[in-house]
Amino acid sequence: MRLVKAVEPEPVREAVAEPEAEPEPVDAAEPSETAEPEAVEESPAVDRNAGRRRLRAALWPPRLSRGQLVVALLLFSLGLALAIQVRSTNDHHNQLRGARQEDLVRILDELDSRQQRLQQEKAELEQSLAKLENSSNQAKEAQEQTRKKMTELGVLAGTVKATGPGIVLTVDDPQGLVKADMLLDTLQELRAAGAEAIQINDVRVVVNTNFTDLSGGGVQIDGKKVSQPYRFTVVGNPQDLTPALNIPGGVVRTLESHQARATITQQQKVVVDAVVDLKTPQYAKPASK
Repeated sequence: MRLVKAVEPEPVREAVAEPEAEPEPVDAAEPSETAEPEAVEESPAVDRNAGRRRLRAALWPPRLSRGQLVVALLLFSLGLALAIQVRSTNDHHNQLRGARQEDLVRILDELDSRQQRLQQEKAELEQSLAKLENSSNQAKEAQEQTRKKMTELGVLAGTVKATGPGIVLTVDDPQGLVKADMLLDTLQELRAAGAEAIQINDVRVVVNTNFTDLSGGGVQIDGKKVSQPYRFTVVGNPQDLTPALNIPGGVVRTLESHQARATITQQQKVVVDAVVDLKTPQYAKPASK
C-alpha cells in the first residue's frame, strides 16, 4: 500500500489594479507642441517675393535670340513704311481737299483719258492679233505688222522724227532757280499724262535721258548744256497734257513758287525733229524664253 503526500494548494493572489497616473496639468500659457511656428505663417510672403525676383531676373536684361532680333527689325521696318505711306497719302488727300472744283474735274478727266488710252492700245493689239490669225498670207501680214511696229518703236526710242497734236511748254527762269530735278519732275508728269515724244530745246528725250546741274548755271541733258528758257515740245493729247501740268501742287505751281513762269500752248501739230543715235548694248543681251 503506497502512501501519497498531500500537496497543499498555493494561495491565490488577487490582482490589484495599480492606480493610474494622473495627467500632468497643461499650462495654458505654454504653446502647444502641435501649433505651427510663426515662420510657417510667413512662408507665403517669402515665396511671393522669391517669385517676383525670379520673374524680374528672367525679363531683365532681355535675352534675345538672333531670330527674335531679325523679327523685331522686320516689324520695325514694316511699321515705319506704313507710317510713311499713311503720311504721304494724308498729304495727297489734303492737297485734293483744298483743290477747287474745276481742278478736281480736270484730275478726273485726266484719269478717264488714261483709261481710254489703255483701252485703245488693248483694242489695237487684239486687232493685230486677229489679223495675223485670220490672214491668208500670214507671212506678208506679219512683215507689215513688223514694219509698223518698228516705226512706232522708233518714235518711242527717239531714232525717228515725230509729229502730231501736242503742246509747247516754255519755262522762263530769270532768277536761275530752276534745277535739274524740277525739269525731271516735269518730264515725268508729261510721260504719266501720255506724252509719246518729247524734246527739250534741241535734245530728244528718251528712256535713259539724264539731267545734271551745272556749276555755272543751267542744266545739262544727256551731256548737252541747255539754258533757259526751257522749251518742251511734246506730242500727245493736249486735253490730257495741259490739266496734268496745272493740277494743284503740280509742275506749274512748283515752278511759280521758284519765281519761274510756265507758259503752255496747245497746238494741232507739233514737230519733234531731234533724234538720237542708238548705242549697241555692251552688257545686255536678249533673254531667251
